[in-house]
Amino acid sequence: MWTSGRMSNAKNLFGLGISLYFWGLMDLTTTVLSGSARPLTEGQEDNLSDKLHQRMKRSWVWNQFFVLEEYTGTDPLYVGKLHSDMDRGDGSIKYILSGEGAGIVFTIDDTTGDIHAIQRLDREERSQYTLRAQALDRRTGRPMEPESEFIIKIQDINDNEPKFLDGPYVASVPEMSPVGTSVIQVTATDADDPTYGNSARVVYSILQGQPYFSVDSRTGLIRTALMNMDREAKEYYEVIIQAKDMGGQLGGLAGTTTVNITLSDVNDNPPRFPQKHYQMSVLESAPVSSTVGRVVAKDLDEGINAEMKYSLVDGDGLDVFDINTDPNYQFGIITVRKPLSFESKKSYTLKVEGANPHLEMRFLNLGPFRDTTTVHISVEDVDEPPVFEPSIYFVEVPEDVEIGTTIQIISAKDPDVTNNSIRYSIDRSSDPGRFFYVDITSGALMTARPLDREDISWHNITVLAMELNNPSQVGSASVTVKVLDVNDNAPEFARFYEAFVCENAKAGQLIQTVSAIDRDDPQEGQHFYYSLPPEAANNPNFTLRDNQDNTAMILTRRSGFRQHEQNTFYLPILISDNGRPALSSTGTLTVHVCSCDDEGMVMSCNAEAYVLPVSLSRGALIAILACIFVLLVLVLLILSMRRQRKQPYIIDEEENIHENIVRYDDEGGGEEDTEAFDIAAMWNPREAQLVVKNRQDMLPEIESLSRYVPQTCVMDNNVHNYVLAKLYEADMDLWAPPFDSLQTYMFEGNGSVAESLSSLQSVTTDSDQSYDYLTDWGPRFKKLAEMYGATDSSGALW
Repeated sequence: MWTSGRMSNAKNLFGLGISLYFWGLMDLTTTVLSGSARPLTEGQEDNLSDKLHQRMKRSWVWNQFFVLEEYTGTDPLYVGKLHSDMDRGDGSIKYILSGEGAGIVFTIDDTTGDIHAIQRLDREERSQYTLRAQALDRRTGRPMEPESEFIIKIQDINDNEPKFLDGPYVASVPEMSPVGTSVIQVTATDADDPTYGNSARVVYSILQGQPYFSVDSRTGLIRTALMNMDREAKEYYEVIIQAKDMGGQLGGLAGTTTVNITLSDVNDNPPRFPQKHYQMSVLESAPVSSTVGRVVAKDLDEGINAEMKYSLVDGDGLDVFDINTDPNYQFGIITVRKPLSFESKKSYTLKVEGANPHLEMRFLNLGPFRDTTTVHISVEDVDEPPVFEPSIYFVEVPEDVEIGTTIQIISAKDPDVTNNSIRYSIDRSSDPGRFFYVDITSGALMTARPLDREDISWHNITVLAMELNNPSQVGSASVTVKVLDVNDNAPEFARFYEAFVCENAKAGQLIQTVSAIDRDDPQEGQHFYYSLPPEAANNPNFTLRDNQDNTAMILTRRSGFRQHEQNTFYLPILISDNGRPALSSTGTLTVHVCSCDDEGMVMSCNAEAYVLPVSLSRGALIAILACIFVLLVLVLLILSMRRQRKQPYIIDEEENIHENIVRYDDEGGGEEDTEAFDIAAMWNPREAQLVVKNRQDMLPEIESLSRYVPQTCVMDNNVHNYVLAKLYEADMDLWAPPFDSLQTYMFEGNGSVAESLSSLQSVTTDSDQSYDYLTDWGPRFKKLAEMYGATDSSGALW
């Protein structure tokens, strides 16, 4: 029969300080289970009494073994003892221990059966071990008892403090929250055995954070403890919470954690403008939507509670300015809504309101959540470019308008107070053909070249206006010129017409239908009239019938056409339009006489055209062609010589120009030269047209252009029209030299104040000027030194 015993450590067991001694005998009147003892009931005592009077079978007698954790002694910790009733103490029984921790954590004395713990035990790592015991005959190794299993439980001691596994904590609570508002719940965990004693019973308390917050000692729930906590006064709080085991009694272990609590914002502060008056300025040239300035209303709140909405609520600039809210910085940005004018209004006053769009009903008593300020805006004057009134012009001009005719007066003015003078010009990129000219001072738009609707029917030009004192200020206006049609183009055949008539044609037979075109575009539409000219009105061969639909039919007047008599007829046709005045042209219809079959199909036309006359030999034909060739060569030679005469003299690169002496004795005659050009042509065009005085000693290449000026231009004495007409005629003359101005020699030459400017005759004067220095210039100036009598040191000429 096995017995087991355990002497508990005399140290503190679960804090009770009681020494216990357990014997595992089944004949005891108390039952020991898992380290606890319970008195037997009356029924159990009777049952046990009956068993004691009976003989019991030998077997293991077990109870659980208990051992305290965290033993710190130097000797092995005694756990308990195994004993078999077959053991007589002579060492014949050998005890063997196997299972969890056998030989490593626990050892057994194979002779006495004493069990010891040889390692430090920790209940939090392992709370129990399951082992097996066996008693063997030491000599034979035969089991003396059946193998049996038992448990060694590790008893807990208070060796672990509570820990906050999720700490430190971060929490937030709205500002101005009522007392008792839940903030966050913290939880501490104790690794000790919660089923044994108070080692794992935790109590919470607050070490730092009073009087603002409190903590529930049992649940760890943190609540607000002070009313009207203001975020704007203090936003962050650091609260330290302690968790202590043993129910908070003295000697218990404790752990702490930190809870960082932030007061979240609520809309409890109304916005306020730091300034009640703002002064701003803006240039009158500021474009629409440009920024004038910024205003800002301060709000101590943050986030959505600090959002602002600005608006203009009063003032004399509500329709001129606008205000928008910057969503990032909550500024009120004042912008230009309409163009400004310093000359019209120099200042504006606005009343700006800033308000919170998001309100909380429980804080409305702290309002109103809006504020106003006054903004004064001054408009600053700038030098503005000239302004056209209107800025767009539409002009209709007939295409036969004379050069120099004023078609429109373009007007611009300086909008500034100074009202500077304006100078007009045309943007040449809009008028590359230079058809128009604008008077620089009056803005009169005139024609500078003939207009032709058939070439260009619309002109879109840009007229520029520039301030005289500040050329950088330029305004512009768009002028659209529509060229009206004038009947200046005669109708003509739509194409070249060539008809065929059969030799067997009858009188009245249709041989061709003709039509015409006209480049003009009359408003009432085009209508053409066809007839034979007077010289062909009685044509015996053909007649014409006008169809009154802009076409005409050509009919034969007789029959009996013969190729050998005449194989080609040329019929002139007169075409007239319905313009005012009516224009006409004569077109020629070529009619060939052809041989046809009975059905009128052409078989051959002009078959004998390629047969040479008998009287014309082949040699005569060659002579005629040779004469034609000689004439062509002569014409080409004459043209080549004429072109070479007009080419400028080109100096040979190899010829040294310094070795050529060019002698001339002509100079401008000054005021005495009345043969070159009459200056009166410039000052009095009418007299110049009536009396033209030609020079006797030379023929001018270009006659005076004044006689080509229209009479109306001369009568008006308009110098601009006169110059424009001359410029156009010079441009049209392909053979004219590139001179477009008149040269007048009235300030030099004989008879003038400056007298003669020539130095060619100075060698004959009594001048004592010495030209000996020419000899020092080298051989290149030898001829020049000889002309002026320069000698070398020996007295001889070079």
